[in-house]
Amino acid sequence: MSMQIGIVGKPNVGKSTFFNAATDAHAEIANYPFTTIDANRGVMYVNKPCPCKEFNVKCTPHNSKCINGTRFVPIEAIDVAGLVPDAFKGRGLGNKFLDDLRQAHALIHIVDSSGSTDAEGNPCNVGSYDPINDVEFLEKEINYWMMGIIKKSWETVARQCELEGKKIELLLGDKLTGLGVKEEHIYNAIRTLQIDSSKPSSWSDEDLLKLTDHVRKISKPMLIAFNKCDSAPDEFLAKSDELNKKNYIVVLCSAESELALTNASKKNLIDYKPGSNDFNILNETDLNEKQLKALDFIKSNVLKKFGSTGVQNCVEKAVEMLDLIVVYPVEDETHLTDKEGRILPDAYFMKRGSTAKDLAYKVHTDLGDHFIRAIDARTHRVIGADHELKDGDVIRIVSDA
Repeated sequence: MSMQIGIVGKPNVGKSTFFNAATDAHAEIANYPFTTIDANRGVMYVNKPCPCKEFNVKCTPHNSKCINGTRFVPIEAIDVAGLVPDAFKGRGLGNKFLDDLRQAHALIHIVDSSGSTDAEGNPCNVGSYDPINDVEFLEKEINYWMMGIIKKSWETVARQCELEGKKIELLLGDKLTGLGVKEEHIYNAIRTLQIDSSKPSSWSDEDLLKLTDHVRKISKPMLIAFNKCDSAPDEFLAKSDELNKKNYIVVLCSAESELALTNASKKNLIDYKPGSNDFNILNETDLNEKQLKALDFIKSNVLKKFGSTGVQNCVEKAVEMLDLIVVYPVEDETHLTDKEGRILPDAYFMKRGSTAKDLAYKVHTDLGDHFIRAIDARTHRVIGADHELKDGDVIRIVSDA
């Protein structure tokens, strides 16, 4: 299954705007709750140095893009409809929203840093709602949702553990496997919290909630996008420092500005690369006074003040958070081609610590099943199945398939 990042948050904080700005898809954007009912899916891109420059070749990418030596590696985004308080009880469209999150490997939580949307996602005056509340609210919703799944057959699980000697992490892992939770996530949580794994029937609801919270943090790491930063009061922007001190990853961003810039770039009105701290107007006569004023506002109040719109930074940091590297498989290590002659065709995300054999399975099951060896295209050395891959590796897989 491909890596997926969930774009989450309450209604009306700019989730769909962020999603549109970060992907090639176009979700409906409107200023009222429940605009997004079905989860929208799109593709975001992570910027990586393409090996084409180093090898002095002109690449012909297949599953990604390359622009001037920068490879744009795709990762799937899911724009999930807005959560409201007590969504875990089914309030609003809660169960559907939470189910849409099941397959997300990481979450980008869009928070209105300007404090202009209340707890329900309705517009209110700037600075009248504390954005910190949203961070706590979303974590609580996901925790209670996961805990509800665990508690559905808790007595049976506890009995199997205590009377039949089955491992609690294995039993809970089976129940939560559809959420991307692994046995080792539960084992690490139990060990860290020092809960008695041999007697789960003695666990209190508080123990279960702590366990769930710990498992959520490991299995679905979350980045906080402090959106609407260009209209946030300074004291609200400072709240990002409070969150940083609590080990949250926070990125100040203006999704609306990024969307305006990417749209202007698509129309060849400006030269702009996502993540950049500036842009160039290609022809002023193509722009009306209102457009020029809007672009000047973005340049002064977003790019110069914050260094970028923050949207691309969120995508890059989410991939860092997942500890992913990019590897380039080829079929001919001398010419760096696949069987169709494309040069450096594919770029794959792999978990750091992945091996040559893991890459073989990523490319095709048959390659993994019939793996013989791999070859490093830089050194032309043979590497074994257990060889740990590095970021940017170009690898040929040899198999008898």
